[in-house]
Parts: sequence; structure tokens; C-alpha cells
Amino acid sequence: MLCPTWSLLPHMVIFLVCVHPMAGQCSEPVQLVEQPELIVRQLASDYCYDCHNPDEKVAELDLESIQAQPFEQNADIWEKVLRKVRARQMPPSDYGQPDEMTYATASHALGQVLEAQAASHPRPGRVETFRRLTRFEYQNAIRDLLALEIDATRLLPADESSHGFDNVTVGMLSPTLLNRYIAAAERISRLAVGGRHPSPTGRVIRISPDTTQEERVAGLPLGTRGGLLTSHYFPQDGEYEIQVRLARDRNEHVEGLKEPHQLEILLDRKPIKQLTVKPPQRKESSADAEYDLSSHANVDRHLKVLVTVAAGSHQLGVTFRKNASSLLETKRQPLNVHYNMNRHPRLTPAIYEVSITGPFKVAGPGHSPSRERVLSCQPKTSDDEEACARQIVSQLMRRAYRRPVEESDLTVPLRLYAEGRAQADFETGIEWALSAILVNPQFLFRVEKEPDDLAADFAYAISDLELASRLSFFLWSSIPDEELLEVAERGELSDPEVLVAQTRRMLADVRAKSLVSNFAGQWLHLRNLDASTPDARLFPDFDDNLRQAFRQETELFFESIIREDHSVLDLLQADYTYLNERLAKHYNIPHVYGSRFRRVSLEPESHRGGLLRQGSILTVTSYATRTSPVIRGKWILGNLLGTPPPPPPPDVPDLKDNTVAANLSVRERLAEHRANPACASCHNFMDPPGFALENFDALGRWREIEGGQPVDATGGLPDGSEFTGIDGLEAGLLNRPELFVGTMAEKLLTYALGRGIEPYDGPAVRKIVRESAREHYRFSSLLVEIVKSVPFRMRSTGK
Repeated sequence: MLCPTWSLLPHMVIFLVCVHPMAGQCSEPVQLVEQPELIVRQLASDYCYDCHNPDEKVAELDLESIQAQPFEQNADIWEKVLRKVRARQMPPSDYGQPDEMTYATASHALGQVLEAQAASHPRPGRVETFRRLTRFEYQNAIRDLLALEIDATRLLPADESSHGFDNVTVGMLSPTLLNRYIAAAERISRLAVGGRHPSPTGRVIRISPDTTQEERVAGLPLGTRGGLLTSHYFPQDGEYEIQVRLARDRNEHVEGLKEPHQLEILLDRKPIKQLTVKPPQRKESSADAEYDLSSHANVDRHLKVLVTVAAGSHQLGVTFRKNASSLLETKRQPLNVHYNMNRHPRLTPAIYEVSITGPFKVAGPGHSPSRERVLSCQPKTSDDEEACARQIVSQLMRRAYRRPVEESDLTVPLRLYAEGRAQADFETGIEWALSAILVNPQFLFRVEKEPDDLAADFAYAISDLELASRLSFFLWSSIPDEELLEVAERGELSDPEVLVAQTRRMLADVRAKSLVSNFAGQWLHLRNLDASTPDARLFPDFDDNLRQAFRQETELFFESIIREDHSVLDLLQADYTYLNERLAKHYNIPHVYGSRFRRVSLEPESHRGGLLRQGSILTVTSYATRTSPVIRGKWILGNLLGTPPPPPPPDVPDLKDNTVAANLSVRERLAEHRANPACASCHNFMDPPGFALENFDALGRWREIEGGQPVDATGGLPDGSEFTGIDGLEAGLLNRPELFVGTMAEKLLTYALGRGIEPYDGPAVRKIVRESAREHYRFSSLLVEIVKSVPFRMRSTGK
């Protein structure tokens, strides 16, 4: 739909295009305008120079002086100006803002100037030459290289986060971290080849102490309750001991053990052992307490089994048979939580930890998938061993280093192979060679070398092999597969059509789920859920079951957007979500039963749907005792609108609840704080979006009363719009969808490149948004445009 309007300057006609049907008005102009620089200078003169002049120089910005200079000379400054104008943050609301058409005219004219400059002088930015694999990427790379599932959290320390993601500050490799990588490489190579361990090894899996174990765990048989289901890699054929310990209270008594219970141990969902747990019998004596303690200590000593297991990855389950029980008769709904001996004690015994030790009586290395992947060649005679080893090592190095292997690359691994072969046998030699590959910088680091003889700050296209690594670590958080590597080796990946085809193929692969667990987990702060511990006195119905349900709802919801290729705007407003019985009860949604998550269509009165209505987001943006409009508002501005507030001045103290009356609502408390001029400038900007979520408490439950008074959910956005509640907030965000899509594009680009977004990335981001709008902002179109963008395909020299 075309909307003819006239610009501020005479005889200048522009056309606006409504690019999204949900927008309530025409979006930004997409056609060229005449003399855009004149328009920008005129608008700056009318609205900006009162504050940004040589005398006032508010925010250290003097637009009046730089406006006479060529735009390309101050492109970064104008990009920052454009961001403020697009977000309607400038001019300030109390200075008299222009109408919407003037805003649109200014945004488009300035964007046109900057994008023309970027087209003639591309600035793709520069990522570090050496970037270490993150812990998550390392784990996935081992999976795809060796067909071996590992838990990298047990082998490597957590990565530091910057710009919201943990793959940005990964250039260094300290001596301590190097030692961890060496130890991990030795362990992984032994597991992959099936080498013999010098002694049995063990693993302990603990269940979070605030987990309620009264209902079935997803994946375990019907008619069971509690326990765990975990994947474990058994390195060799042999016997393994599985031992179970029960949860105890602070007095070392087994909780909830009032009658006999049947414990089941399952391997690959098949029962292998059933054990009985009986309560200790009390004796009347003068030493009752001492006897009772010792008897509880012995209750679970017999909960162990020795089982023969084939090498490879297997599913281990430990659970209880569910005893028949009656529904608790109470005037109010009983709590779903049972783990705290004082407030909500366990009704039945629970599992504390499961340990796996072995192998004993080793029968051999077995036929695990990792052995088949590594030992792709089997020598028939001793004369064949060296050639076979060379073939194995070459194949592994090509995938591990993400490039063709040169003869010089083989020197160290083959030397270690020879030493291992001389000490033991052929497979030991391969194990030693593999450990050398796994500690080589070519595997641990993503390397992007600069071509020789290029001038400083010169933009050049990265090689096809480097592009393949960028693409695979972006979409899969892992190494390229065989098809992508072959395409890159043939020099075809830089062809735009081939690049788009590979992107769509990889998005359809199951490995693209890393965009959920890795990208969304960091962008949406889902990783912070583990640290969320709401006050048990105020929120007695919170446990780890609910915490994990929060996470799973959002992950399944985000995954559905990717899998079904919906518009990314559906992240903000949807008529469905994913629930199990525990979460449905929390949301007060009826007719959802069992531990399995399923897609549920929602009615408007449920108050559920998009991200801002989900318990995960609402919990990580709250305090342990109450909601926080400040944190929620800051989260919306930074993660959805791309306009984060500035950090507080160093001399402004933290706000404390005890400085205001405790009987006031959160809104009234914050009003008292905003009376401080040092706080008001930021809080007037941050608080209004957060106020719109006040109908949701600190655990995301819907409420209409707070402190005996109706909840006031009146809120607003930086563009000056005002509304009430979550419906108004979502409508305000969707009214100008390019802001949310642009922010998501920036987050994805940061994640893809491993560097922060700079002002010179503005033209590329706007092009990504503009092109993806043609397909209604479908997730795949957004990803494709990012992959096609200048920052993704190119790099600047840094000499």
C-alpha cells in the first residue's frame, strides 16, 4: 500500500510503504528521495542545534559544527544520531517532538546517505585472527568429529561473557586452561578409541536438592515417580557398578521413608534391577537417637547393582515405582512442592545421587560409534599399519582443522602414533595421535589469516573455508560437515546462490537446535534461570521442576519459530505455547496433564503467549522477593528494542527497598526513588516498559491485586507512546516491527561474528531488516540475509 506524503522541504516528494500488515501505520520509506543530505541538515537545524551546538554541546555532541562537513567524515556519529531518531528518543519528549512523518523522513534520508557511503566504501569490521572454541562449541565439535557425546562442563571452565555472548572474548589461552585442554584431549581420545583405563573411573550425577520427586520424570516408564534419566558413555565392554543414594534432611534422616518403596534401575529404558527400600525399625532404648541415625545411614547401602554394558552411549534411568495414593483433601489447592523438611517436606523418599563406576572385568573395546568413526581403516598386516594410520589421521585432521591437510600437518601426530605403537599396539598409537590433534591450535582456534600485502583498513572477502567455518559455528555451534567442507574446498561457497542453499540446508538439520540452546539461551537470559532462587517464604510453590519447566517452555517455543519458519514477530505475540501439567497449574490453565510437554492453543483470558508472558523471562527479570520494573524495562530496551540505557554514574548508590515505606506498591517505591534527580533521568526511560508487566508477579503468575490494591500496569515506550498492560506493550512493539527485528538481527550478528556491533554496521543491519521484510520477517529470511551481509562475508585488515 502506497502512502503519498510531502517532506518538510518544498517540492520534495517521498513514498512510504507499509512493510508489515501488523503495523498500524506506514513504516519507514524504502524509495529513494532527492537531495537527502539537504533534508538531514534542515531537520537537524530545526530540532537538534538548540542542544547540540558548540556552546551547549549536550552529551559531548556538536551537530551544528559537523553538519557542514562531508557526511562520510562523521559517519559513525550520524549512525548514532540515526539510532536515536529511529527509536524516537531524540528530540526529548519535553522539548517538543516532530510528528511521525517528519521522523520517518529524517530516518530515511539519513539512512540513505549512510548506506550510499557504505556501498561505495564497505566497512565489514574485524574479528580476531585467533578465536578459541567456546565450551559449548568444543562439546559439539567433539560430537561431530568423533561421534562421541561428552559433558564439556566437567572438563572445561565456563567462558566469560561479553556483549551478551560467550564467544566474544575468547582470544586467550592461559596456561591453566591449556592444561585443562590437554587433560580433556587425553580423556576424549581414550574414550573415542576405547583404550584401556589404568583404573576404573567414576561419575556422580546429583539431582538438584530443590527438586520435587512425587511425579513421573519425562522419558521414564508410566507408573514411576522421581529419579533421573541421563545419558552416559561407557568406554568399554565390561561390568559397571551403579549405586544410588537417597536424599536426607539436615539430621541425616532419609526423607519421606515411612513405608517400603520399590526402586528400579533401567538401561536404555529396560529394567535391569528392582530393589526395595525399607524404613529403619526403631528400638526402644536409651540410645534411640544414636540408633535411629545409624539405621538411616544403612538404609540405602544395598542400592547398588553390577551390570554388564556394551561400550557406547546408553540411557540410564533410576526411579521409584509410584505407590497408590489418595488426593490430598484441603480447602485450598495443595502445594506442588515437596523438598524442604521445614516448609514442605517430602511425602516419599527421593534420590540424591547416582554414581557409575567402571569398567570392571573388561571384555574389550566393543563396537561403539566413536570407534567406527575413528578407526575408519583396519590394517590386515603389520605392513599396512603405517599407511592405515596416515589415512585415519589425515581424515580426522581435515574435519578437525576445517581445511585440506598439508604434509607438514602430519608430522607431529604420526610421530606420536609411532611412539604409541612402539609402546603398545596400533590402537594406542591412534589414540596418541588423536590427542595431539585435539590440542592443536588449528582445532582449538578458529583462525582467519589476512592476505599478504593489503593496506590498512582494507575490506576483503574471507576465503571459502573461513566462510564455511563462520557458517557452521553460527548455525550449529560446531565444525562444518562433509558437504559444506567439500563445497568450500571447491571454491563454490562464495557463490551467493550456493551460500543461500547451504544455509537453508543447515537450518533444516537437527544441529540447528544449537540456535535455541546457545543463541536464545544467552540472548533471552535463560542461562540465568539456574541462579534464580525466589524467596521460599514468599513463593513456597517454586522448585527446580518449575525452573526447568520455565526453560523448556521458552526453548520449545523458540524452536517452533525456527522449525516452522514463522515470522520472528511471533516471538512477541502468539496464540500458543508449550506446557506440561506442572507449568499449566502455575499458569492456571486447565486440562493439561502429565510430565510431557505439548503444544497448547491459548485463549485470550489465559494471558499467555509470547516471550514477555513466559515465566522464564519474567523470573530472570525479577528479584527474589518481588518484581522489578527497572530490570524488566532495561531488559526490554536492551534485548528487544536495541536502546539500552546508559550505565549509572559511578557516584550513584544502589537503591534500597528499606529507604521507602514497605507498604507501598513497587510503582510507588520507584516513584520515591525517582524523586532523586540523579536517578530520574535513567529511570524515567527504563521504568515505563517494565510497569506494563506488573500484572505478572516475580514468578510470572497473573495477578490483578498487589498489596490489597488493583495493579497499575500503565506503561510506555521511549517513543512517547503510552498504554496499559502486556497487550498495550506488545502492540507498541509491533507498531514499529523494524525496531525489534533490527535488534534481533544485531544480536544474531554479534553471535555470528563474535564481536560487538559497531556504528559502521548500521547500513548492513538495516539492509538485513529491509530484505527480510519482503518475506514477512520469516526466521529463515533473517538468517539468510545475515549470512549474505557484508560483515559476515568480509573482513577488514588491522595493520
